[in-house]
Amino acid sequence: MTASDLARPIAGMPSPRERFSADWLAQREWLDGRSRSHRLTGLAADWLATRPGGHGGPHGIVDLGSGSGSNLRFLAPRLPGPQRWRLVDHDPTLLALARRQGATLRDSVGDRLAIQTCCRDLSPVEDELLADADLVVASALFDLVSQPWAEALVAASAARRQGLLFTLSVDGDWAFLDAAGHRIEDEEDIAIRALFQAHQRRDKGLGPALGSSAPAVLAAAMSAAGYRLESATTPWHLAAGDEARVPLAESLLQGWHDAALELAPEEASRLERWRSRRLAGLAAGELGLTVGHRDLLALPPAGCA
Repeated sequence: MTASDLARPIAGMPSPRERFSADWLAQREWLDGRSRSHRLTGLAADWLATRPGGHGGPHGIVDLGSGSGSNLRFLAPRLPGPQRWRLVDHDPTLLALARRQGATLRDSVGDRLAIQTCCRDLSPVEDELLADADLVVASALFDLVSQPWAEALVAASAARRQGLLFTLSVDGDWAFLDAAGHRIEDEEDIAIRALFQAHQRRDKGLGPALGSSAPAVLAAAMSAAGYRLESATTPWHLAAGDEARVPLAESLLQGWHDAALELAPEEASRLERWRSRRLAGLAAGELGLTVGHRDLLALPPAGCA
């Protein structure tokens, strides 16, 4: 979860304050697309091309926590067809937006997609959630879920011999960048990052959240289930002086501040001084920032149909 992602709409999280806004999702979509691993997407496409598709029909793809459909918009043109997508999310408004925008999408050979939306919680992990899928995908989700839920998902997918492409899982690292792109941080940055990392581990509806341990927990579960595993670091980078991206950088910084404040309200004055100082650096073009992520691709052992 990045700073302004208060909580993806998942089981037990119905409050509007805790939902992603369509504006925030649109704001980050370009950066997700630039950052995520095109190599792993290509490997997933190559593997999917070897699959006959469910019951001889289209390739089934399930997108968990799909939000407004950014994962669909990125992947569909890069994957072989025909494709049948099922978008699963708790938020009906975002699902409706994803479906409308998906109507004009095409697969890698120019054919239309079949898109189904499913408004439900992500728990339990059962047949309805994963049915008829060749590939299970999710983006910016797993820091919000618990270890038992993540392990149950991997195990259930492995039993169905489904491929897994889980992208943009945060690794807990963020930092400011100077004009040359070098990391800079002081004691205040380190302290507030630690508070934010602790905030990430709060229960988001599926038990204590994985937070920054998500990539490692997923990789261990995938390996234990017998998957062939590929991974790539996929950090966000927002350069100092990029005026068009200052609003996004400011949103991230505000989210870090707000998360720290929730955990340490007694530090409000100190946190506000830090926020104001770093916002001024962003506005002046003196600071950029980076946020660490990792992409994971898990494929069934060779020879598994």
